[in-house]
Amino acid sequence: MVSPSIASATDRASITWRTIARLALMVLALLFLIVPHLLYRAAGRPSPMVMAFLNAVGWIAGLRIRTTGTRLRRDVLFVSNHVSWLDILALGGAARSAFVSKAEVGTTPLVGWLADQNHTIYVQREAKREIHNQANDLRNALARGRPVTLFPEGTTGPGDGLLPFRASLFQAIIPTPPNLRVQPVFLDYGAEANDIAWLDPESGLGNFKRILARKRPVSLTIHYLDPLPDEAEHDRKAISEAARAAIAAEIARTSAPAPHRL
Repeated sequence: MVSPSIASATDRASITWRTIARLALMVLALLFLIVPHLLYRAAGRPSPMVMAFLNAVGWIAGLRIRTTGTRLRRDVLFVSNHVSWLDILALGGAARSAFVSKAEVGTTPLVGWLADQNHTIYVQREAKREIHNQANDLRNALARGRPVTLFPEGTTGPGDGLLPFRASLFQAIIPTPPNLRVQPVFLDYGAEANDIAWLDPESGLGNFKRILARKRPVSLTIHYLDPLPDEAEHDRKAISEAARAAIAAEIARTSAPAPHRL
């Protein structure tokens, strides 16, 4: 957990030359890719520039990704733990995934526009009157076949454990569409998970500056776990519990000490 003193220090930290260089490269990547992206959009075609931008920004930020398991390519809802804003770059770029995000993201200058380009589905978790419409938005997005990622913890966690899952977020896939699979995903930042994690009371800007100022790369292993069996998809609580159990088991497996050899 990030202590209040550390959070305060990172928020006040001056921007380093490394931060400036990385920001400049991110802006150059955006400028280089935005014109072909807009041309794709004008022609009504899916734009590969979104994936290219997410991959480029992740690399510039120091993200180095490896994967394990078999990733489903379409008709899939990824259910993942959530550690950092880097998760968006990783799964958006590597898995070509759209995301379910809180509504506030859509109103954030520039970030909201970038999220829109990746067809983000926004939810107002406290607006019970909007649950039906939000569920329809997610079902419609999944019906188009593109992968969508849901972070059922509802916020970023420590990376070496899981917060409670919000079963209500799975209501959109009940009843489960015939072709849809639910695939749990564990985002594993290894021994540095706590250093990467964005946790209260650290601000988003503070975490962003801290990550960009790092000298060492950020190593991330994306573990694509086995899709949930059909019998686990009969209601939202069962899906939530099965997905959380699968990710928790992978966390325990990867963090277990290696057996001692004589």
